[in-house]
Amino acid sequence: MAEAAQNIVQRNGFSDQIKIINKHSSDVSVGPDADMQTRANLLITELFDTELIGEGALPSYEHAHRHLVQERCEAVPHRATVYAQLVESELLWGWTQLQPTEVGGLRLLPPPAVSRCAGAHSVCDVQLSQVSPASFTPLSPVCSMFSVDFSKPVSSAFQTHSSQFVARGSGRGQVVLSWWDLHMDPAGDVVCSMAPSWMYADPKGAPWRDHWMQSVYFLPEESPVTEGAELCLTVCHDAYSLWFSVQPHSQKDQQTEAPPPRPNCTCQAHLVWTRPRFGELNDRRRTERYVQALRSVLKEDGVCLSVSDGSLLPVLAHLLGAKKVYSLENSRMSKQVIEQVMEANGVTAGVELLEIRADHLSRNDLGDQQVSLLMGEPFFSTSLLPWHSLFFWYCRSALSGLLRPDATILPCSASLHVAAVEFQDLWRIRAPCGRCEGFDVSPMDEMVQRSLDFRESREAEPHPLWEYPCRALTPSAAVMTFDFTQCVPTQPISSQGSLPLVRSGRCHGVVLWMEYQLTDDISVSTGLTAPISEQGGCEWSRHRKQAVYFLRSPWQSSGDGGAALSYSFTFEPGSGDVRMDFSVGAL
Repeated sequence: MAEAAQNIVQRNGFSDQIKIINKHSSDVSVGPDADMQTRANLLITELFDTELIGEGALPSYEHAHRHLVQERCEAVPHRATVYAQLVESELLWGWTQLQPTEVGGLRLLPPPAVSRCAGAHSVCDVQLSQVSPASFTPLSPVCSMFSVDFSKPVSSAFQTHSSQFVARGSGRGQVVLSWWDLHMDPAGDVVCSMAPSWMYADPKGAPWRDHWMQSVYFLPEESPVTEGAELCLTVCHDAYSLWFSVQPHSQKDQQTEAPPPRPNCTCQAHLVWTRPRFGELNDRRRTERYVQALRSVLKEDGVCLSVSDGSLLPVLAHLLGAKKVYSLENSRMSKQVIEQVMEANGVTAGVELLEIRADHLSRNDLGDQQVSLLMGEPFFSTSLLPWHSLFFWYCRSALSGLLRPDATILPCSASLHVAAVEFQDLWRIRAPCGRCEGFDVSPMDEMVQRSLDFRESREAEPHPLWEYPCRALTPSAAVMTFDFTQCVPTQPISSQGSLPLVRSGRCHGVVLWMEYQLTDDISVSTGLTAPISEQGGCEWSRHRKQAVYFLRSPWQSSGDGGAALSYSFTFEPGSGDVRMDFSVGAL
């Protein structure tokens, strides 16, 4: 980065005026023969993250004021202000709490320890513009929580700030939505705001950013809120993170009360399940499909074996009547969390959790019985790209000697799907900058391009596409199918074909996802959750990341079907890798 900065300085003719110091600011020395001859009177920084302070802005500013700048310096940006709003949201609350579920006559209860747990303390950063205001109920106005003046000495010590408000509605205080803005100058004439698009009079005029998003904080517990009540929203922060609490205004007046502690997971579930995984487990429609599939394949005298990380399938199978269920868990902690779920639902026998790898499982571990139903979602905590869950296929192959000849495999197959798309904004993360405010920053573009020349950077990368709108320019298609009723083959599987570009737009890349065929007529998708609209609109699963393969250069599609996306895929059984290549051209 220092080399790229030096090249940009030279390219723009400022070598005599700008000195690049390749050091962390806390290592910079000041003095006649030091890095800087004198203290500075202007402090220019970009030290922020979605949470404002998560990259160490406060200790860096604190050190700079003590050692690098003059007493009455000016800072750009001059000031930051953090805003917050208390809301009720079943969608967002479902990212941190396992909800009671009634599906197909079954009632699945969360463990009391999970319901009481304050959850993980880390911030949940999302593109809040893609969370519809219809999915939450505001219980407070947008509150200004605290400001930091960067032109004055800054402290990284623990602080607490409160904002009093009158409740706008009744409900359950569950979640705090938060963002910040920067006043770039003392007068506040130039403002850089992180507010979500639905805070703008014209949402389409909101700037798009991926380096700074918005924050979602989950309260330690639900707080009942009555419209018109006087309440107090409190934020605490240390040097790197924020956390929130809400209390009655009268309670806040009691100055002797200790500040709320930082949330800390005590139930282990928040260490085993990520926020998207909580959302997936709370997805009633998805759970219904697994229940329907299980009902159709379970046998009264059968032996079930589940292969997925931290899955509720073993408990569901038992509640549906399976007399003996085994489940392979990848960790002691995951096993303990599922044991809590079993206890909460009165499952005292019939389900046995085994902390054993599939290739180490023996018939003795199964009570000298053979498996009649091998099931999985599949979900594995180490999966990054959609096809990484094909690990289930490898487990199925390792377990083949333990399966009955007529054993059922659920899911019975998986298919890899693709569609070429035009991104609304995500294309910007791969677009060259060229000139910025009149300055030539192409040396940075060249540095980025050199990194893209490595094979790893020419492959697909994971993105949660519900946060990044796109339009499909081709139909979606299944390009590879993996038959789980058979073992993993010894030879590679290849597929080639093409998809016509049937909609106009700039084709930025290809989206890939997996769909699992639970039974002949029941499937679940980790990508599209609804058919592509006539205009190309896509609805994506919030629970899994899809894969995105960016084309080297966008292709302008006229939409008349005169051009097509050509593809080739190879599945390598030895590594489990899926190799791919794409090109776009006229027919």
